[in-house]
Amino acid sequence: MQEILEAAADWARAGRAFAVATVIAVAGSAPREIGASMVVSADGDLFGNVSAGCVEGAVYGTSLEVIADGAPVVERFGYSDADAIEIGLTCGGVVEVLVRRILPGSAEARELILLAERDAAGIPTRFDLALSGAHLGHGRIVDVDSAPDPTALSVVVGAQPRLIVVGAVEFAVALTRLGVAAGMRVTIVDGRAVFATAARFPGAEVVVDRPGRYLAAQRLVPRDAVCVLSHDPKFDVPALQAALASAAGYVGAMGSRRTHDDRARRLREAGVRDDALARLRSPLGLDLGGRTPAETALSILAEIVADRHGASGMRLTERSGPVHAGTVVS
Repeated sequence: MQEILEAAADWARAGRAFAVATVIAVAGSAPREIGASMVVSADGDLFGNVSAGCVEGAVYGTSLEVIADGAPVVERFGYSDADAIEIGLTCGGVVEVLVRRILPGSAEARELILLAERDAAGIPTRFDLALSGAHLGHGRIVDVDSAPDPTALSVVVGAQPRLIVVGAVEFAVALTRLGVAAGMRVTIVDGRAVFATAARFPGAEVVVDRPGRYLAAQRLVPRDAVCVLSHDPKFDVPALQAALASAAGYVGAMGSRRTHDDRARRLREAGVRDDALARLRSPLGLDLGGRTPAETALSILAEIVADRHGASGMRLTERSGPVHAGTVVS
């Protein structure tokens, strides 16, 4: 749902009527995850998607009907359904999509605006969407730490994983672009104001400070990543010392194996224990063979994503079983 929030909030502020279609259950090789959404306006505009393009046409038509009728509906598309095959969902998966109407000035419209604002501000916020019964399609903002509601789909916004990049180098420019595109909150940290500028790093927070001091003041969580690209021991060592002492799920540093050995020695001398050093990804990134900043950034982000999901990073053609872990649709 997060990917459509800005567009939905803009439509709500403009007083437009529209429908929100949300994937509420998947099984097998369904192309999109639970929570993926698209919005369709009463005058036919569309933003987002709920599949790889195979069922959008059907969901688009249903959305226009829901806008006119008002009653939320749940539609199921699966490989075994003749209609779904005609629509094009031939990947072997099954998806269920909830379509609900949003009217101008309604409580639902105000909640979408609030969700978008809190998401943009980085404030973790949970939205529970009722999946059955008399309240089907009704959503409400609840305390992010409250007990889960088994009858609702819970979506948390404002809690995007952070990517903190130390060193305003050209590799950091490329990594910032990819991190922002992947939906991460990216921060560039460098003590040199001439290099750490908003113009070089669009979409990122730019901090001019000593990286070690900045990182020591952050409250990082396992979904967050720190990448040290600065190649300068006086910045690298304090930054890595702070990052490895945090709860960040990924800590990586750029450099050759010889650079890594020297850096590890310096970190041990600074008091970093071997069990903490074992968390360090260095040299960082997956073996993609690329050398340019863009290719290197891709290998780094690929390793971050693989680590976050506990994946191997190996070729899918060399694996067996489903491509994505599915949630069984009852």
